[in-house]
Amino acid sequence: MHTTLPLGSLGPVIHGYHENPFEVLGPHEVEYQGRRALAVRAYLPEADRVWVVDEAHGSMRPMRRVHPAGLYEALVDHQEHGSSHRPATVDKTASLLDTHTSLVPSPTSPPTTLSPPPATSYQLRVTYKSGETHTMHDPYAFPPMLTDYDLHLLAEGTHWRSYERLGAHLRIVDGVGGVNFAVWAPNAEGIAVIGEFNNWDRRSHAMRKHIPSGVWELFIPNVPVGALYKFAVKHRGGHVVEKCDPYGFYAEVPPRTANIVNDLDAYQWNDAEWIRSRPQHNALDGPIAIYEMHIGSWQRDPNDPERWLSYGEIAPQLVEYCRKMNFTHVQLMPVSEHPFTGSWGYQTTGYYASTSRYGTPQDLMHFVDLLHQAGIGVIIDWVPAHFPKDDHGLRRFDGSALYEHEDPRKGEHPDWGTMIFNYGRNEVRNFLLSNALFWLDKYHVDGLRVDAVASMLYLDYSRNDGEWVPNCFGGRENLEAIDFLKKFNEEVHLQYPGVLTIAEESTAWTGVSRPTYVGGLGFSLKWNMGWMNDTRRYMHKEPIHRKYHHDELTFSLIYAFTENFCLPLSHDEVVHGKGSLLDQMPGDLWQKFANLRLLYGYMWAHPGKKLLFMGGEFGQWNEWNCNESLQWHLLKWHSHQGVQSYLADLNALYQREPALHQVDFDWFGFEWIDCHNWQDSVLSFIRKAKDPNDYVICCCNFTPVPRVGYKIGSPEACWFEEISNSDSTFYGGSDLGNGGGIQAKPEECHGRPACLEVTLPPLAMVILKPRR
Repeated sequence: MHTTLPLGSLGPVIHGYHENPFEVLGPHEVEYQGRRALAVRAYLPEADRVWVVDEAHGSMRPMRRVHPAGLYEALVDHQEHGSSHRPATVDKTASLLDTHTSLVPSPTSPPTTLSPPPATSYQLRVTYKSGETHTMHDPYAFPPMLTDYDLHLLAEGTHWRSYERLGAHLRIVDGVGGVNFAVWAPNAEGIAVIGEFNNWDRRSHAMRKHIPSGVWELFIPNVPVGALYKFAVKHRGGHVVEKCDPYGFYAEVPPRTANIVNDLDAYQWNDAEWIRSRPQHNALDGPIAIYEMHIGSWQRDPNDPERWLSYGEIAPQLVEYCRKMNFTHVQLMPVSEHPFTGSWGYQTTGYYASTSRYGTPQDLMHFVDLLHQAGIGVIIDWVPAHFPKDDHGLRRFDGSALYEHEDPRKGEHPDWGTMIFNYGRNEVRNFLLSNALFWLDKYHVDGLRVDAVASMLYLDYSRNDGEWVPNCFGGRENLEAIDFLKKFNEEVHLQYPGVLTIAEESTAWTGVSRPTYVGGLGFSLKWNMGWMNDTRRYMHKEPIHRKYHHDELTFSLIYAFTENFCLPLSHDEVVHGKGSLLDQMPGDLWQKFANLRLLYGYMWAHPGKKLLFMGGEFGQWNEWNCNESLQWHLLKWHSHQGVQSYLADLNALYQREPALHQVDFDWFGFEWIDCHNWQDSVLSFIRKAKDPNDYVICCCNFTPVPRVGYKIGSPEACWFEEISNSDSTFYGGSDLGNGGGIQAKPEECHGRPACLEVTLPPLAMVILKPRR
């Protein structure tokens, strides 16, 4: 067959490594017998016969097979189609209709720029070897959607809405609906879109590479919402790997790995009032009591305990429960797609896809929407520190170390067996920063808790000598990651004022929650891991030994105001053999419950925002298991009901009393009354609101010995109401207390002008408020 195509262009198209198959396939202007004509070419390996259909003119012209692999072309009179405004390159060649039996290279005459017809001016009618016949638009007749400005911003690392351009997006072009696919893989030899719509045949839809950006793109007509797809990535050397879309919005339920075309804009939100008032709900001088939860194990279907409940099933129950318990926010363990359920979501493959285990993206949006309408904020865990090695994920995406470092001393995490992002690469930074903004934009989340920040900050994190590479100054600080975290916080706070960013950072790095303009990392809050570890270690000890460890309680106030701290009792405290919080408490059954209530009372009175993992609020006995429901049946026992009621009342008190939440991050909001009574294991202190006359007195007795007539200093001689007592019979306690209140005497005590003689119940905390 005589063809206009140079022989050198056929192999790359047929074997899937042509960087721009549009140079060969689709419509091309040619000059034929002194006039312009349209050469239409298509690569259809499974076709038996192909026609070019011009519905506007009622014509159908057969295409000729010019290569046995399935390359077809036809010549159509240009006048049948009219002209268009889009420029193209013309092949000045011999007729396509010559009937020579061998392939003849085209001459090398210089091209002439003419104008091809619109993409919709023709269709392809294909009869396949199977006997089926379909009519379709030619994907190689459509222009690229990505602009030079998009590609510039992506390469620069500042395309904050890259998720609106890369990935799979529904588009209408010249009246034809379909999906535009785009993926960054600069070192790939070729990429094809595979899916249900082409029988997973990588020969059908080879993509065009934008040079030098390395972004591949293709618009495929008539691909519907719900279609399954992947990218077939051909590495240098010919190895082909099927990869998930890094920007995919939805995926199959694991262990299946295909992405699913989804329209995120189809959901209609009803939380405008919440969004307007979010800065007040998330204010650092307001109450923030966070309920951390794992969606897959909060509750299960009693009739089918192996089944995950859906977002839609959980949302109404969760709203009702959080209202009952007076939590202000819910924090979800990672909801991005992850292959291994046992990772709890912390080994993410689909950073832009909400996990399909519990429903569709729209189901998760509805989940967030319902919580917002109920006045409850939603925080999600975000994991930019590492990603897993699964073949369908980001690792060696285009055959090279694209998202990670090539050197394992910088690119692999030794503890978790995962890969570390290359934060110094613009496109990788853009991928992650855009992802953070994506969850705020598309899912309306109110905060991002950033996991494993310490592992990002230090090049030698969990590494021995010789296992890490110093930075350019010879230090151990990961300068690229530090810059990334600062930029993350700057963009989040700039574009979404009032959103919280929370760092899980376990070292003494300074300024984690200080603004970047004073040298900080810019987070809103930092988890107080020091308080958590010291307090748990203290509470694990038998009360008779606690007096020798009194400093483990008081030490936290030495650094309590160096950061904006959140006090966490998270999932990490109830896994890996640690047991539940209740089971970690010493003593007999009664003392275990009393110790747990005391721990919560002390935590809620201590400066800092609050976070508690699910199950702790009612005293679950078992260590948390992500494959089982919480032990809700325990609530038939009064002791568990008591813990739950105490925590609900603590949350209500915390929100009601400005002294407990307004000044969490400054000495102005805290005063010791007596921190030195180590012999009795008693602490007493004052919490103050912005108005110093609005305060409460907090007293903790960490022994089972009741202390009647215990003297503590008071700022004034007035009546003090007992507004909280963890030993109340309503909470399962012994009901020892101060009869509703006590009068302070005008006697100096602890350097203060008045004295309170209080009754301190065993293993309990009481809170007193002046009533003048």
